[in-house]
Amino acid sequence: MQSHLAFLHTSPVHVDTFNRLIEGASLELPIRHIIEEQFLTEARDKGITQNLDERIRDCILSARKKGATVILCTCSTIGASAEKVNNLTDGVIVRIDRPMAEKAVEIGSRIIVAAALESTIAPTRDLILETAKARQKSVELIEVFCDNAWSRFEAGDYEGYFSEIARNIKDRASEGDVIVLAQASMAGAANLCPEISVPILSSPEIGSMHAVNVWKQNAVRID
Repeated sequence: MQSHLAFLHTSPVHVDTFNRLIEGASLELPIRHIIEEQFLTEARDKGITQNLDERIRDCILSARKKGATVILCTCSTIGASAEKVNNLTDGVIVRIDRPMAEKAVEIGSRIIVAAALESTIAPTRDLILETAKARQKSVELIEVFCDNAWSRFEAGDYEGYFSEIARNIKDRASEGDVIVLAQASMAGAANLCPEISVPILSSPEIGSMHAVNVWKQNAVRID
């Protein structure tokens, strides 16, 4: 069985995004996409319950059995749950927003966290604070909830989605040293903010390139 890099998504829209990133970087490696929309739906409705935690675990362990040496979880809401499976398998589960959080903490101490889903705010906040604590750095988080954006995403109005996010972060950009777009789906909003002088970080490129490097270090032929 060939070792491959698997992407765990909670929306099919991410498949094209990550295929383009891999192709654009001229990387030739075997990849597989796993789509579990109900994971995000349930997390939004009920939080990360024990039942959901177990199903995320089972999904990842199943991917391991099918040859995934590295699994990249592209959903920030369930990222912490996915990452815990590292304790149960010799595979490597990568949380897409962890490399972004590390970069944000390196850049500055006033970190603007923008999210289009309330369920994403707490996991991102916890991740950044955990990262800062590990580096013994004090940070201030400025949370920006783009409350009118997600309905546009669900309707397939991606231009409207990005515009709404851009409008929100432009209003608060002067308050921070760096802006973190908490969800992978938000990445396109950065292109609409050329006037913002502080760095705007999004997770797809940073996270996927990190996962590719981890895959290269861990890829094996699984028999």
